[in-house]
Amino acid sequence: MSTNNIEECCPRFNPDPWNDKVITWKNKRFVQDHVTSMFHIPLNYGAVMERSDRVIRAADARTDARMILTDENSLWGADVFIEVNKDVPNAKMATISGTFMTRVFEGPYRNMRVWIDDMKAYVAANDKQIRKLYFYYTTCPKCAKKYGKNYVVILAEVAAG
Repeated sequence: MSTNNIEECCPRFNPDPWNDKVITWKNKRFVQDHVTSMFHIPLNYGAVMERSDRVIRAADARTDARMILTDENSLWGADVFIEVNKDVPNAKMATISGTFMTRVFEGPYRNMRVWIDDMKAYVAANDKQIRKLYFYYTTCPKCAKKYGKNYVVILAEVAAG
C-alpha cells in the first residue's frame, strides 16, 4: 500500500509474500537504467532514480509496489529495473521472464556477502542452480530508518521445474 505522502516515499514492505517463495514471471515490464558504482557502492543512485521516476510518472506507469531490482553486474556499476505497468516513452524498456526463488533478509548492507551465501545454500538445498541474482532493495535508507527495518529480497533465477 503506497501513498503519495512525502513523509512516506516508500511503501511499508511486507516480507511474507516474498520469503522462501518460488515466483514465475513472463515478460514482466521494467524501465531499465544504470547506476555508476565503486566496488558495488552506488555513486549516483538518487539521480538515476529521480530521472527514471520523472519519465515513469509522466507516463502514469507507476505500480503500487514500486519494485526496483538491481543486477549488480560489475564492481563499477549496476543495472536497475523499475517495475512499471506499461511501456514508458523516452525510457529504455526491459522485460524479465523466469522462475525465481526468493528469500528476504533484514539488516545492514554490510551483511550482503552472508545473505548471498545463504541464498546460494538455500537454492542448492532445493536441488537448483542459480542462473542470475537480482536484489530488491525494498525501501530507501530514509524509509528503512523510519520503519526500523532494512529488508532486502534476493531473487535467484533458476531453471523451471
